[in-house]
Amino acid sequence: MILKRMFLLILPAVLILCGCIVRVEQIPTEVPTNTPAPTPTIEIVPTVKYAGDPVRQRRPKYMPGELVDYTAMDGDTLPALASRFNTTEQEIRAANPILPEHVTTLPQGLPMQIPIYYRSGWGSSYKILADAQFVNGPADKGFSARSYTDRQPGWFKYFNVWSDNRNLRGGEIIDNIAEQYSISPRLLLAILQYLTNALTDPGYRNDFNTASVLRMPGDRYKSLSGQLNQVAEFFNDHYYNYKAGNFSEYELQDGSLIRIDPWLNACSATLQAYFAAIFSAEDYYRAIGPDGFVRLYKEMYGDFPPVEEYPAHLPGSLEQIEMRLPFKDGEAWTYTGGPHTAWGSMHPYAAIDFAPPSNQHGCFVSRAEVIAPHSGTIVRTGTGQAMLDMDEDGDERTGWVMLLLHLKTESIPPVGTHVETGDFLGHPSCDGGTSSGTHVHLARKYNGEWIEAGGIIPLNMDNWITEAGPVKYEGRMRRFSSYVTASTVSEYFSRILAGPPIYPTAVPTPKPKK
Repeated sequence: MILKRMFLLILPAVLILCGCIVRVEQIPTEVPTNTPAPTPTIEIVPTVKYAGDPVRQRRPKYMPGELVDYTAMDGDTLPALASRFNTTEQEIRAANPILPEHVTTLPQGLPMQIPIYYRSGWGSSYKILADAQFVNGPADKGFSARSYTDRQPGWFKYFNVWSDNRNLRGGEIIDNIAEQYSISPRLLLAILQYLTNALTDPGYRNDFNTASVLRMPGDRYKSLSGQLNQVAEFFNDHYYNYKAGNFSEYELQDGSLIRIDPWLNACSATLQAYFAAIFSAEDYYRAIGPDGFVRLYKEMYGDFPPVEEYPAHLPGSLEQIEMRLPFKDGEAWTYTGGPHTAWGSMHPYAAIDFAPPSNQHGCFVSRAEVIAPHSGTIVRTGTGQAMLDMDEDGDERTGWVMLLLHLKTESIPPVGTHVETGDFLGHPSCDGGTSSGTHVHLARKYNGEWIEAGGIIPLNMDNWITEAGPVKYEGRMRRFSSYVTASTVSEYFSRILAGPPIYPTAVPTPKPKK
């Protein structure tokens, strides 16, 4: 048992009004070349099954409820741990009385004991990358995918796409996707290199816009940039579902069921699921081990601490800063979208929607004003979007930031503008992404991590607390004993009046007649 736990510790890591879809479609521009290039291949080295194999070794069976040692990892929460170890929050609390009554994120390094209930088919416990290496957060501060790509000999630095009314070249494509989805540009570049040799092979392949070179299932996208967007959606969907305790297993292409090892972190679980989706079983085992993807990552960016020691990007007991509703006091807007995707079409469900009062339907530019929920600086703008940096360090990869989408593009203040709480940010419209009704879409991030609107740190605006519904876009907001329910129709039960709570005036009891 001691050897088994030592083994684990020494391994290094890895929307109609409410129906907005916020995906950037990119149209590739071919780059002419006369240099042919062979199809990039990945060398597969057979993995020998032997005791101590860091990839294929499996955990022993545990007695039901047996206490096992666990050290909290970056961003761990009790609901997610209960799901991963097939137990309950109550049992975890009973075994760890040091835990306070109210706890959000657990501090990295906290030693715990967790009652485990064994499931057969647990997969590899090898940690590929830390969660701080997954998000576009503090670890990527100062990193530019374009600068990195321009220093490489490969063809990708000459590759062009047209996106968001501008031409993007090479690493700019990666930087753009990294910003929109908030995924590490280093990670996206490494995936591209691992599958295509795009950074080291000088020869351009014409089939990169006709074949799924990133190997994602189906033929949703033919362009390389579209495939990169699809990979980013896959990554976020699996990462945030695992963080919430809603993703626990996947299949290999040979039909084998893999249940994710409970000690695994979200980034490693996401990469395992991705490689399982695109590779044969043997290639999968190669990719998730120390001689696979992580080896290339280290060759590209240098060595780094193991997952357990990598600097955490989420602190323990994280709480949201104070925010207000994004419209003026005395105005009643419709809560048109409960928790749903922040960017793209899948998880994380970090966004909610509000529509201004109007007699018009569909898309129009409203005269109503979207106002700042907190003081800050606008650090990034795009078609219909503004990124508000609420810690004002000028970098959206650190601290609390708020994405506001579907603002009228021409009405958004320029980058660098400082605003106070309640200051004008733009007029609601349908600009940006895809929308069939005028509204504003809001989503939070902390240190690059999207924070689920109805999750363990719910979005709180003027004490209106967001509650998730059974499916995306549904749910309620609650303030004390008052509730509003998300609805695409401006009905009484879906309207929120901004400002302090209004309590009914007591009616005097009538005096009895003589």
